[in-house]
Amino acid sequence: MTLSVTDAVAQRKSIRAFTDQPVDNEVLSSVLKAALRAPSGGNVQPWRIFVLNGDPMARFKAQMEDQMATNPMGEPTQYEIYPQGLKAPYRDWRFEVGEDMYALLGIAREDKMARLTWLQNNYRFFGAPAGLFCFIDRDMLPPQWSDLGMYLQTAMLLFQERGLATCAQEAWSRWPETIAKFVGAPNEMMLFCGMAIGHADTQAPVNRLVSKRAPQDVALSFVE
Repeated sequence: MTLSVTDAVAQRKSIRAFTDQPVDNEVLSSVLKAALRAPSGGNVQPWRIFVLNGDPMARFKAQMEDQMATNPMGEPTQYEIYPQGLKAPYRDWRFEVGEDMYALLGIAREDKMARLTWLQNNYRFFGAPAGLFCFIDRDMLPPQWSDLGMYLQTAMLLFQERGLATCAQEAWSRWPETIAKFVGAPNEMMLFCGMAIGHADTQAPVNRLVSKRAPQDVALSFVE
């Protein structure tokens, strides 16, 4: 039975542990092509997607292991992920989901080394067999950056419909030069994020994490 859009939205969540079950390139192509119908202001369509699967993914992961061993802090980021001095309630929500995740992993707040070690799993695509990188032209402005989110969310819901799990990863912004060189992105293109794609490891404790949402009266206002 086809998953409804409502159910896909409700069931989608960020998966941080995948099985090694492969994903066929035809499935990836079908979903990512369908997602091209995502809206964008003025129909600019600013997203540029590079897909890794099979041997290219294996080569990329091997390269990342070498680079993490020699340069664990990564490269200079090319954009700010969060505002300086992130204020409440945004900081509170970010802090809460992090604490919930580490609780499931059994990693104490004061164990900074264990937390850093876990974070490196981002750069293994959390074990996913497939993934993508989303780039945007450096000339684009904030409205076009918002268009990227519409494409990525559309793709994630379509993957959910196909029974595939995902995790959008801004953590990849710490490796912009390495990624651009590996995928052959032109200089005018800037990395936005990555996305892990595959089958969720249902036995992994971290995948029990469901991030909380703000109360409706905080996020929504009906004008009278």
